[in-house]
Amino acid sequence: MACDANPYGKIFVGWLMGQMALAAGSVASRYCGGRAPVVAADAFSFTAPVATGDEVSFHAEIVATGRTSMTVAVSVWRRDRHGDQTERAASGRFTLVSMGEDDRPLPLQEGSSLG
Repeated sequence: MACDANPYGKIFVGWLMGQMALAAGSVASRYCGGRAPVVAADAFSFTAPVATGDEVSFHAEIVATGRTSMTVAVSVWRRDRHGDQTERAASGRFTLVSMGEDDRPLPLQEGSSLG
């Protein structure tokens, strides 16, 4: 949307990062079966601008787990609304922590999975 763009019609990087965090959170919360806030983000690369009106797709997958944490890699793909060609626009990694109802880190269950 235009409100998410700079004066040149390209989407703000901050908007993309926020959407990437939402994608990471969705995958992580499904994996751990509960709340999983982002505690760190790194390895960002922005390789192609996203224009207002582009279709944007997010792919997120868990690439590592710890006792309570999950590392989620997210890639962003853009497609011109009227074309078929896609290109990667961004990628990054997020660390999320499984949280219990007491707002304390909750160990991941053995055999947790998305399948």
